[in-house]
Amino acid sequence: MKVYISADIEGVTGINHWDETNKTKPDFPEYREQMTREVAAACEAATAAGAKEIWVKDAHWTGRNLIAEKLPENVKLIRGWSGHPFSMVQEIDSSFDAAMMIGYHDAAGTNSNTLAHTMVGSVVESIYINDELASEFHLHSWVCLSKGVPVVLVSGDQGLADVVKAFNPNISTVAVNQGIGDSTVSIHPVLALKQIKEAVGSALKADLKQCLKVLPDSFAVELNYREHRQAYKAGFFPGVEQTGPKQIRFNAPNPYEMMRTLLFVL
Repeated sequence: MKVYISADIEGVTGINHWDETNKTKPDFPEYREQMTREVAAACEAATAAGAKEIWVKDAHWTGRNLIAEKLPENVKLIRGWSGHPFSMVQEIDSSFDAAMMIGYHDAAGTNSNTLAHTMVGSVVESIYINDELASEFHLHSWVCLSKGVPVVLVSGDQGLADVVKAFNPNISTVAVNQGIGDSTVSIHPVLALKQIKEAVGSALKADLKQCLKVLPDSFAVELNYREHRQAYKAGFFPGVEQTGPKQIRFNAPNPYEMMRTLLFVL
């Protein structure tokens, strides 16, 4: 079995403030450690379930957060950003049997995570795909599905867990946080590791095909920016139409074309 793991930080246990996600801030090392522990727990459980090869994408900010030596030896770690449209699932292809997302978070425009955002938080107010609010989970799940790879497990905040179940109830979720206003209620970090291990083991031993989903015929994307100048500039990109002071729309025939356009308008 070959497994892909995409790892973010805003959905790891206990996280609450942007300083805890920023390499230049003194709060960062504690949450870098927890991000690494949660990814390592997922890797260990995947190995126990039969995974012979595990690829991990460090998918937060610089792409240089995970502590490599604390991951199992059968892991290939992708650090930094290549510039490929697949972004947080760079290198995903049909050779993988399953994908998982660790430390993910709810979308920009929601209040279930104090750090909720989508892709570039300083730029994006919200993204809709076929008139439904989209998170980074949605964008990258469609990419995985386009390669025939099911996303079988997602960990993060409770709001995201609810969204994942609405997307496909067969995907396993581990909710470690819940945002309330500007506060966060979290489970114990050690308990989170236990729950991630148990959920990964169960997910990989189940029928992986149940986590597949038929792709829509096309992807109508509406992107709402924080500033009007961003929409004006993006409106000049081929296939993109400015539809409001801070809004653009475009249609893509598949996830690759959707992500390729987003690569240039974000």
